[in-house]
Amino acid sequence: MVNLDRILSVVSELRRRLLRILYVLAPLFGFLVTFQLRFFRFSVAGLPVTGAYPYPDLFDNVSAQVFRALVAWMLPAHVELLNVGVGDSVVVQMEIAALLTLIFGMPWIAHEAGAFLVPALRTNERELIRRIGIPASALFAVGTVLGFAYWTPLTFNLLFRYVDAMGLAPVLGVQDFISFTLLYSFAFGVVFELPVFLYALTRLGLVRAGYWRQHWRAAVIGSLIFGMIITPDNSGITMLLIATPMITLYFAGAWFATRWENGADPIRRRAAGA
Repeated sequence: MVNLDRILSVVSELRRRLLRILYVLAPLFGFLVTFQLRFFRFSVAGLPVTGAYPYPDLFDNVSAQVFRALVAWMLPAHVELLNVGVGDSVVVQMEIAALLTLIFGMPWIAHEAGAFLVPALRTNERELIRRIGIPASALFAVGTVLGFAYWTPLTFNLLFRYVDAMGLAPVLGVQDFISFTLLYSFAFGVVFELPVFLYALTRLGLVRAGYWRQHWRAAVIGSLIFGMIITPDNSGITMLLIATPMITLYFAGAWFATRWENGADPIRRRAAGA
């Protein structure tokens, strides 16, 4: 009966935290699909400044504005986007709004997740979360930004050079474009978490640093498989573009894990001798 009460208490707390997250994310998502940002310019001390204010618009909303910015940034100028399915444009707006909602709401999500998990963690686990929280968030942000700003445009330009060389019409379905862009860019954010993941497992004593060094060949193969799964095309080029930094980050994580373990072992030996 005590265990049942404990389980019900945990479920109730989880429900409360999820509702608190929903109370923040739902209005944010609603804003992104029902308002647009109208920009204006003004001067402050003689310097031009750009401002923006929200204006209700169900069709040309913030998601649509972000979509047009992605097209201008990601695709070569001669590529034509097609609305293949009747509802593709609506789905695209929803997907962009969902991603932006997660990005802007991530601090609140992390806060609520931490508040739910921390009471169940040991002291060393709480200390580890405090130590890796900022680096993990920073690496995810850097990976996602690099994906959007560099790797995804580079991939599109490279692939459409093959299209041009074949003399084919450079067209792309809008749903294919946004699915590839969001998934591919988000994947780089996840990949950049790899060093933190390796370091955390070693720091918690679950995996020795030597294990990462010993199984580097399996990590290379796993990176290639991950790149193959996460990229929707069959060219192999996008697989290599995402697998290469993933392999590099794996070795970086193994190095940090080894460095920490080499520094921690003398402390453990002194503690055991005492």
